[in-house]
Amino acid sequence: MLPNVRGDFPLLARKVRNGKPLVYLDSGATSQKPHAVLNAEAEFYQFHNGAVARGAHLLAEEATDAFETARSDVAAFIGAPPHELVWTPGATQSLNLIANGFAAASDGLGGVAAARFRLSPGDEIVVTEAEHHANLIPWQQLAARTGATLRWIGVNDDATLRYEELDTIVTDRTRLVAFTHASNVSGVVTDVAAVVARARAVGAITVLDACQSVPHLGASVNDLGVDFLAFSAHKMLGPTGVGALWGRSELLNALPPSIYGGSAIKVVTMEQTTWLDAPQRFEPGTQPVAQGVGMAAAARYLSDLGMDSVVDHERRIGAILRQGVTEIPGVRLLGPVDSPNGVLGIAAVAVDGVHAHDVGQVLDDAGIAVRVGHHCAQPLHRRLGLTGSTRASGHVYTSEDDAHAFLDVLATVPSFFGVNV
Repeated sequence: MLPNVRGDFPLLARKVRNGKPLVYLDSGATSQKPHAVLNAEAEFYQFHNGAVARGAHLLAEEATDAFETARSDVAAFIGAPPHELVWTPGATQSLNLIANGFAAASDGLGGVAAARFRLSPGDEIVVTEAEHHANLIPWQQLAARTGATLRWIGVNDDATLRYEELDTIVTDRTRLVAFTHASNVSGVVTDVAAVVARARAVGAITVLDACQSVPHLGASVNDLGVDFLAFSAHKMLGPTGVGALWGRSELLNALPPSIYGGSAIKVVTMEQTTWLDAPQRFEPGTQPVAQGVGMAAAARYLSDLGMDSVVDHERRIGAILRQGVTEIPGVRLLGPVDSPNGVLGIAAVAVDGVHAHDVGQVLDDAGIAVRVGHHCAQPLHRRLGLTGSTRASGHVYTSEDDAHAFLDVLATVPSFFGVNV
């Protein structure tokens, strides 16, 4: 049983529109931060701020130790060794790092070790119709640069993946399969094992967008069986501007870097450069040290709560949201109430005859913060016959009262706009 942790999150105590208490249901976009994270960042800046891996003085040593300890803590949260975790500015950058590495290899960089990443006309990249733009556009652009073909697994009317297409879409020509662990629109959790098994059968590399799963389900890279995994701190109670890429060490050390600068190199001459092993080969320039320390504090906070308790709590909140939506006339739930692999604490809805932004405004006037628009998932909305939706999404601090407050106001929206249901 998850304890009531709302008091750990100072922002949640503020008042919003006309002095109303804040009901924060936009955690799928960004999460609020507990004192543990805020204090960890502040303490680093106050007492230990220094350049990482660049000095012999005490502050530099302390900063480097804090940074590498943070790497170990975040890696441990996903069951990985520290040398397989690369710091990035966020999951979008992580996914682009992989795509750009494939492109560099396809241009002939990286030598023999990078041959496994080279793409050419006739090769295929596979995604799904449920992807966030961050896990679609990099692969579109990679296909355009290399002449490879982009293919995708479709979704059903309830936003679940059409797993029956796996064998026909993922073929011997497939070199890469990139897919989400959990949809940021429907909340539906992917059958990762099924996708990975098919990809392995044809020798394809797998990339998992775990932005929505790591904070809410937890993730073990050994259990998932993928080759690369990307996630961000700001969705897991941590700071903005930092995230991580996990990859198998043999793949990271073969993937050509695509961002260049200091601290990522072995030897530089005027003619050429040789790279350090991963993760440092992908971490040139000034590092997000305080942000990494904050991300590690978030990982420890979630671990202390217990991810099993987090999952149970959010499953209960999600069930209240989704079931409640199905009982409101004129309101459509995007996705199923439940699915075989589970659903996150998310409910995305469309109200007949009312634009998503107008729905969001009514909720905002009542002090309820939600996400409106296409949620960086235009293809999925288009497949569902929509241009956008209104999404409520919870986290560890979301209460059943928050969920019921959302449903109560949502139920008034059709009549507020004079829609007959």
